[in-house]
Amino acid sequence: MRGWRVSATVLLGAGIPLLAGGCGSARQDVHEASRTYSVKLVGATFPKRQAVARPASFQLRISNAGTRSVPNLAVTLDSFYYTSSYPLLAARKRPVWVIEVGPGPSSPAPVESQVVSPPGGAQTAYVNTWAFGPLAPGGTQTLRWQVVPVKAGRYTVHYTVAGGLGGKAKARLASGRRVEGQLTADIAPAPPHMHVDPRTGQVVLGKYPILP
Repeated sequence: MRGWRVSATVLLGAGIPLLAGGCGSARQDVHEASRTYSVKLVGATFPKRQAVARPASFQLRISNAGTRSVPNLAVTLDSFYYTSSYPLLAARKRPVWVIEVGPGPSSPAPVESQVVSPPGGAQTAYVNTWAFGPLAPGGTQTLRWQVVPVKAGRYTVHYTVAGGLGGKAKARLASGRRVEGQLTADIAPAPPHMHVDPRTGQVVLGKYPILP
Protein backbone atom coordinates (compact mmCIF):
# COMPACT_ATOMS: atom_id res chain seq x y z
CA MET A 1 0.00 0.00 0.00
CA ARG A 2 2.88 2.33 0.81
CA GLY A 3 4.47 1.73 -2.56
CA TRP A 4 1.17 2.52 -4.33
CA ARG A 5 1.01 5.89 -2.55
CA VAL A 6 4.52 6.78 -3.67
CA SER A 7 3.74 5.85 -7.29
CA ALA A 8 0.54 7.87 -7.26
CA THR A 9 2.40 10.90 -5.91
CA VAL A 10 5.03 10.64 -8.63
CA LEU A 11 2.39 10.39 -11.35
CA LEU A 12 0.46 13.37 -10.06
CA GLY A 13 3.62 15.43 -9.79
CA ALA A 14 4.61 14.55 -13.34
CA GLY A 15 1.22 15.70 -14.63
CA ILE A 16 1.51 19.21 -13.20
CA PRO A 17 3.86 20.56 -15.93
CA LEU A 18 1.55 19.12 -18.58
CA LEU A 19 -1.45 20.92 -17.11
CA ALA A 20 0.51 24.14 -16.81
CA GLY A 21 1.58 23.89 -20.44
CA GLY A 22 -2.00 23.41 -21.57
CA CYS A 23 -3.19 26.47 -19.66
CA GLY A 24 -0.68 28.71 -21.41
CA SER A 25 -2.05 28.35 -24.94
CA ALA A 26 -2.21 31.42 -27.16
CA ARG A 27 -5.34 33.53 -27.48
CA GLN A 28 -7.63 32.67 -30.39
CA ASP A 29 -7.42 36.21 -31.82
CA VAL A 30 -3.63 36.50 -31.59
CA HIS A 31 -3.22 36.40 -35.40
CA GLU A 32 -6.28 38.54 -36.19
CA ALA A 33 -5.40 42.12 -37.15
CA SER A 34 -7.36 45.00 -35.63
CA ARG A 35 -8.75 46.44 -38.84
CA THR A 36 -12.05 47.52 -40.39
CA TYR A 37 -13.15 46.09 -43.74
CA SER A 38 -15.69 47.64 -46.09
CA VAL A 39 -18.40 45.24 -47.22
CA LYS A 40 -21.77 45.52 -48.93
CA LEU A 41 -24.91 43.61 -48.09
CA VAL A 42 -26.19 42.72 -51.54
CA GLY A 43 -29.32 40.96 -50.32
CA ALA A 44 -31.03 39.22 -47.40
CA THR A 45 -34.02 36.95 -47.99
CA PHE A 46 -36.23 34.75 -45.83
CA PRO A 47 -39.83 33.81 -46.68
CA LYS A 48 -42.25 35.98 -44.71
CA ARG A 49 -44.91 33.27 -44.67
CA GLN A 50 -43.87 29.78 -43.68
CA ALA A 51 -45.47 26.65 -42.26
CA VAL A 52 -44.38 23.96 -39.83
CA ALA A 53 -42.56 21.11 -41.60
CA ARG A 54 -42.29 23.12 -44.84
CA PRO A 55 -38.60 23.71 -45.81
CA ALA A 56 -37.41 27.31 -46.15
CA SER A 57 -34.14 29.04 -47.05
CA PHE A 58 -32.42 31.88 -45.17
CA GLN A 59 -29.98 33.58 -47.53
CA LEU A 60 -27.44 36.41 -47.37
CA ARG A 61 -25.35 37.82 -50.24
CA ILE A 62 -22.28 39.76 -49.13
CA SER A 63 -19.60 41.42 -51.24
CA ASN A 64 -16.24 42.94 -50.40
CA ALA A 65 -16.45 46.64 -51.28
CA GLY A 66 -12.95 47.49 -50.06
CA THR A 67 -9.38 47.10 -51.28
CA ARG A 68 -8.29 44.54 -48.67
CA SER A 69 -9.32 40.91 -48.40
CA VAL A 70 -11.65 40.18 -45.51
CA PRO A 71 -9.62 37.61 -43.54
CA ASN A 72 -12.47 35.37 -42.40
CA LEU A 73 -16.02 36.41 -43.25
CA ALA A 74 -18.23 35.44 -40.30
CA VAL A 75 -21.99 35.60 -39.75
CA THR A 76 -23.83 35.32 -36.44
CA LEU A 77 -27.55 34.50 -36.44
CA ASP A 78 -29.69 35.24 -33.39
CA SER A 79 -31.55 33.18 -33.57
CA PHE A 80 -33.11 30.01 -34.87
CA TYR A 81 -34.03 29.22 -31.26
CA TYR A 82 -36.25 30.51 -28.47
CA THR A 83 -35.91 30.30 -24.68
CA SER A 84 -38.50 28.09 -23.04
CA SER A 85 -39.81 28.77 -19.52
CA TYR A 86 -40.75 25.12 -18.92
CA PRO A 87 -39.06 24.26 -15.58
CA LEU A 88 -38.02 20.63 -16.22
CA LEU A 89 -36.00 21.09 -19.40
CA ALA A 90 -32.31 20.21 -19.35
CA ALA A 91 -31.69 22.95 -21.94
CA ARG A 92 -33.96 25.99 -22.22
CA LYS A 93 -32.94 26.74 -25.80
CA ARG A 94 -35.52 25.10 -28.06
CA PRO A 95 -35.59 25.25 -31.87
CA VAL A 96 -37.91 27.40 -33.94
CA TRP A 97 -36.11 26.26 -37.09
CA VAL A 98 -34.05 23.10 -37.49
CA ILE A 99 -31.05 23.53 -39.79
CA GLU A 100 -31.28 20.79 -42.41
CA VAL A 101 -28.24 21.89 -44.43
CA GLY A 102 -25.75 24.40 -43.09
CA PRO A 103 -23.86 26.92 -45.23
CA GLY A 104 -20.49 26.27 -46.79
CA PRO A 105 -19.17 23.31 -48.78
CA SER A 106 -19.79 19.88 -47.28
CA SER A 107 -17.13 17.22 -47.23
CA PRO A 108 -17.91 14.18 -49.41
CA ALA A 109 -19.44 11.29 -47.51
CA PRO A 110 -18.34 7.67 -47.95
CA VAL A 111 -20.38 5.77 -50.51
CA GLU A 112 -21.82 3.40 -47.93
CA SER A 113 -23.15 6.21 -45.70
CA GLN A 114 -26.02 8.65 -45.94
CA VAL A 115 -25.64 12.23 -44.74
CA VAL A 116 -28.46 13.49 -42.52
CA SER A 117 -28.64 17.25 -41.88
CA PRO A 118 -25.06 18.04 -42.99
CA PRO A 119 -23.72 21.02 -40.99
CA GLY A 120 -21.82 22.55 -43.91
CA GLY A 121 -18.18 23.51 -44.07
CA ALA A 122 -18.70 26.93 -42.44
CA GLN A 123 -19.59 25.52 -39.01
CA THR A 124 -17.46 26.75 -36.08
CA ALA A 125 -17.15 25.97 -32.38
CA TYR A 126 -19.63 28.77 -31.71
CA VAL A 127 -23.29 27.74 -31.51
CA ASN A 128 -24.70 30.44 -33.80
CA THR A 129 -21.69 31.73 -35.77
CA TRP A 130 -20.43 30.49 -39.14
CA ALA A 131 -17.11 31.36 -40.82
CA PHE A 132 -16.60 31.35 -44.60
CA GLY A 133 -12.91 32.11 -44.99
CA PRO A 134 -11.29 35.00 -46.89
CA LEU A 135 -13.31 37.24 -49.20
CA ALA A 136 -11.22 38.98 -51.86
CA PRO A 137 -11.84 42.60 -52.96
CA GLY A 138 -14.79 42.68 -55.34
CA GLY A 139 -15.77 39.14 -54.44
CA THR A 140 -19.29 38.10 -53.45
CA GLN A 141 -20.46 35.15 -51.40
CA THR A 142 -23.94 33.68 -51.17
CA LEU A 143 -24.60 32.18 -47.76
CA ARG A 144 -27.56 29.85 -47.46
CA TRP A 145 -29.15 28.01 -44.53
CA GLN A 146 -31.71 25.36 -45.46
CA VAL A 147 -34.09 25.17 -42.50
CA VAL A 148 -37.39 23.58 -41.49
CA PRO A 149 -39.76 25.43 -39.11
CA VAL A 150 -40.93 23.33 -36.15
CA LYS A 151 -42.77 25.93 -34.03
CA ALA A 152 -45.69 28.10 -35.10
CA GLY A 153 -45.78 31.84 -34.44
CA ARG A 154 -44.02 35.05 -35.46
CA TYR A 155 -40.26 35.09 -34.99
CA THR A 156 -37.43 37.41 -35.99
CA VAL A 157 -33.93 36.32 -36.97
CA HIS A 158 -31.16 38.89 -36.39
CA TYR A 159 -27.92 38.65 -38.34
CA THR A 160 -24.52 40.30 -37.85
CA VAL A 161 -21.54 40.16 -40.22
CA ALA A 162 -17.91 40.37 -39.05
CA GLY A 163 -14.47 40.14 -40.60
CA GLY A 164 -13.26 37.40 -38.28
CA LEU A 165 -14.07 35.29 -35.26
CA GLY A 166 -11.87 37.05 -32.71
CA GLY A 167 -13.64 40.41 -32.70
CA LYS A 168 -10.70 42.47 -33.98
CA ALA A 169 -11.53 42.28 -37.70
CA LYS A 170 -14.66 44.37 -38.13
CA ALA A 171 -16.98 44.56 -41.14
CA ARG A 172 -18.63 47.90 -41.87
CA LEU A 173 -20.88 49.35 -44.55
CA ALA A 174 -19.80 52.35 -46.66
CA SER A 175 -21.68 54.55 -44.17
CA GLY A 176 -19.55 53.20 -41.33
CA ARG A 177 -22.44 51.34 -39.74
CA ARG A 178 -22.30 47.73 -38.65
CA VAL A 179 -23.44 45.09 -41.13
CA GLU A 180 -26.55 43.78 -39.42
CA GLY A 181 -30.27 43.40 -39.92
CA GLN A 182 -33.29 41.28 -39.17
CA LEU A 183 -35.92 39.25 -41.02
CA THR A 184 -39.31 38.27 -39.60
CA ALA A 185 -41.36 35.21 -40.54
CA ASP A 186 -44.89 34.12 -39.69
CA ILE A 187 -45.00 30.34 -39.26
CA ALA A 188 -48.37 28.65 -39.70
CA PRO A 189 -49.11 25.61 -37.48
CA ALA A 190 -49.66 23.35 -40.48
CA PRO A 191 -48.55 23.39 -44.12
CA PRO A 192 -51.20 24.32 -46.70
CA HIS A 193 -53.05 21.64 -48.62
CA MET A 194 -51.39 20.76 -51.90
CA HIS A 195 -52.01 18.20 -54.60
CA VAL A 196 -50.79 17.14 -58.02
CA ASP A 197 -52.93 18.43 -60.86
CA PRO A 198 -53.64 15.30 -62.96
CA ARG A 199 -53.91 17.42 -66.11
CA THR A 200 -50.53 19.11 -65.83
CA GLY A 201 -48.56 17.01 -63.35
CA GLN A 202 -47.73 20.18 -61.39
CA VAL A 203 -48.01 20.53 -57.60
CA VAL A 204 -50.63 23.19 -56.83
CA LEU A 205 -52.23 24.65 -53.71
CA GLY A 206 -55.57 23.36 -52.47
CA LYS A 207 -57.23 20.04 -51.73
CA TYR A 208 -57.42 17.41 -54.41
CA PRO A 209 -60.72 17.87 -56.23
CA ILE A 210 -63.35 15.17 -55.95
CA LEU A 211 -63.78 13.78 -59.43
CA PRO A 212 -67.21 12.55 -60.56
